[in-house]
Amino acid sequence: MRRNRKTAAKLSHIYTGLEKRYGKIECPLTHSSPYELLVAVVLSAQCTDKKVNEVTPRLFAEYPDVYSLAEADGSKLEDIIRSIGLYRAKSANLIEAARKIAADFNGIVPREMDSLLTLRGVGRKTANVILGNAFGIPGFPVDTHVIRLTNRLGIVNTENPEKIEAVVTANLAEKYWTDFSHLLITHGRQCCRARKPECPSCDLDCPSRS
Repeated sequence: MRRNRKTAAKLSHIYTGLEKRYGKIECPLTHSSPYELLVAVVLSAQCTDKKVNEVTPRLFAEYPDVYSLAEADGSKLEDIIRSIGLYRAKSANLIEAARKIAADFNGIVPREMDSLLTLRGVGRKTANVILGNAFGIPGFPVDTHVIRLTNRLGIVNTENPEKIEAVVTANLAEKYWTDFSHLLITHGRQCCRARKPECPSCDLDCPSRS
């Protein structure tokens, strides 16, 4: 996708405004390795980061690495993550992903998009989170908050995550991609909420301001 001057200028303005408001934002999922982040991000689908952070200490104590998770008993893992939504599917995904990493990547979480996408339960959003936050490789994760805000702010007119990712990455310097996603998600949670956005407290130039 080609760079568009107006879109690039808009993104730069929005990034600057959000950075001024929130500062540097770290990944809210507690982790100490790419393996732990992979597990946490898979668990975070349709679940709060707070709930994931409550569950992962026990999970990582029981399964401290890819190889132990690859040999996990599904019912035992399910019991550990039972308080998280879709726990059966997530348990199966984590075990299969760990087996794939153990068999095909020497037990090391891959640091390439194409390789990450071969793992069960990993889509582009999850892969971009891992790339940006575990490896420092620019990635722009698109979740529901990012979809909502990029549309409200007039950056895109689509709810297709891959198209949104393409527009942003074509028009914003790659060193900002990961941070920009964090900023949009934070703004979506704290101010630009889905049902009742707090427009009076927002300084962004937004065409959807009510």
